[in-house]
Amino acid sequence: MVFGKIEYLNLLPFEFFIKKSNHTYLKRAVKKSHPSIITDLFLKRKVSAAFISSIKSGGRKCLDAGIVADGEVLSVFVCKGEDKRDIESKSSNILKEILGLSGEVVIGNKALQMYVKGDRECIDLAKEWKDRTSLPFVFALFCVNSKRVFYKKVVKSFLSHKIKIPYYIKKRESQRLDLPLCMVDKYLKKIGYKIGKKEKKSVKIFLKKAKMV
Repeated sequence: MVFGKIEYLNLLPFEFFIKKSNHTYLKRAVKKSHPSIITDLFLKRKVSAAFISSIKSGGRKCLDAGIVADGEVLSVFVCKGEDKRDIESKSSNILKEILGLSGEVVIGNKALQMYVKGDRECIDLAKEWKDRTSLPFVFALFCVNSKRVFYKKVVKSFLSHKIKIPYYIKKRESQRLDLPLCMVDKYLKKIGYKIGKKEKKSVKIFLKKAKMV
């Protein structure tokens, strides 16, 4: 079995948790890429589990963990300019259409860098969804193809721990991504991982609306 790993800052707490845990397998057998590719690998059953784009989660075996923003997320935007999708995303592109917005979709680490520069007029898609639905937006869900019992234990343990990222790791990430250290802290506070009733309702509404665009 192989775990699909998204190489975005929003999963730094999960990555740190795995490194500090006794889950030796998850430290080694991984495929790393951006959300769209990891989702495709999961759908082709080339990875046993992954955080996959919520737009592709319908009918999948998913656990109560995901990547959630309850309001602004600072890493998923539609920016003024040419109408373009982001090849690294699936959910964000559909969300833009559901919200009836036009412009360029920019997500992930490059969106954070753009936010810091502040040189483009953009709409935060998670905030826009929250304003319209009063619900958090779920960008990804932790879904499994196999070894459900194993991954359920991993997820339960992760969600039960308050993850504190050491200073040296945050500093390393700020240098790697060319972001101010304070931005790393600010961003990670915007991200949640627990999928509860509100999050499940949000996914249900999102998937229903996606069928209409």
